[in-house]
Amino acid sequence: MTARSAPAYRRPADSDSGAFFKVAAILLGLLVSVVGFFALMMWADAREARDDTAAAQASGRAPAQDAAALDPAVDHNVALPLDSFAGVVPENAQQLAEAHKATDAALPPVPAGDLVKVEMTLKDMVVEVAPGVKYNTWAFDGHGAPGPIVHAREGQTVEMTLVNGGAIPHSIDFHAARIAPDVAFRDIDPGESFTFRFKADDPGVFMYHCGTKPVLAHIANGMYGAIVVDPAKPLPQADREYVLVASEWYLDGAGIDAPASLNMDKARAMAPDWTTFNGYANQYVTHPLTAKPGETVRFYVVAAGPTLDTDFHVVGTIFDRAWVNAAVTNAPQNGVQTVLVPAGGGGVFDVKIDEPGLYPFVSHAFAHVDLGQVGLLEVAGTK
Repeated sequence: MTARSAPAYRRPADSDSGAFFKVAAILLGLLVSVVGFFALMMWADAREARDDTAAAQASGRAPAQDAAALDPAVDHNVALPLDSFAGVVPENAQQLAEAHKATDAALPPVPAGDLVKVEMTLKDMVVEVAPGVKYNTWAFDGHGAPGPIVHAREGQTVEMTLVNGGAIPHSIDFHAARIAPDVAFRDIDPGESFTFRFKADDPGVFMYHCGTKPVLAHIANGMYGAIVVDPAKPLPQADREYVLVASEWYLDGAGIDAPASLNMDKARAMAPDWTTFNGYANQYVTHPLTAKPGETVRFYVVAAGPTLDTDFHVVGTIFDRAWVNAAVTNAPQNGVQTVLVPAGGGGVFDVKIDEPGLYPFVSHAFAHVDLGQVGLLEVAGTK
């Protein structure tokens, strides 16, 4: 019997390991090639961007703007800076400003009795927000922005009747009220009316506004005002009391040849064309508020926004008393130069000026002054 030779022994593990390393080497080579290719592409892009930047600097243009200008699919109202009509007025603006009847800023008296009845009819109307600049508002009480000043005393009941004479649903939201908003601040359809009551238990100066969505649009279109609630324990005596409601306007046109309307892109970007006290730019420069030397003047200030704060300051004096956030039941701050009034908030400020002169009151965020949020307190009739 012939013996058969045994087959040669093969170690499969060694063979598989060799195959694995061969495949790994191939993959690694491919990876190095890919990385090298992308590195080359990034170097080329960087060199091209550098060359574009140099060319743009030489021409005075930014490369991104050049690309946007060449792309017809780009929405230029979003991709590029928003057009602004800030400061655009007719040639006879000074005469129009002098002819304008300034909004009465004086605080009206508190109604007698325990019930303060307020009725407002909403109306779509055109108003002026600067000399010769017209705007389509949704107005409380049919006389433009802001709405009428509401004045009550702590403990009185406010009865609010709202009549919607406009074209779309509206509502009214009182910051001075402790009440269920889904009940009292509900939307009212055109042609409807609605009445609710709240007790004025919190003294101070508060904002009221339309709370219908989008709230940004309703406030920006002029639907805001101020309510002053006197504390049961009276504040120190003031000789004159003025209410200032700060706000901003966002225009889709100059408002000169035709009334402007709201530009929501500007409103979202917080880029107003005008900022005002009581709805009209610079109106208290041509028609100053007045006082006599030695009198105490009290300012009730509300920042209606819809978005921007007001940094209230009176040039040439210091606040003798400042009730920050309108917390009039607390002790006031004394000797304060500038106080932040946040959007949707209020503050109360006393000044006593002995020397005759013209004392500007401003938002000390001076872009606001440039856009119209400035007035004068004229002491003793100085020219």
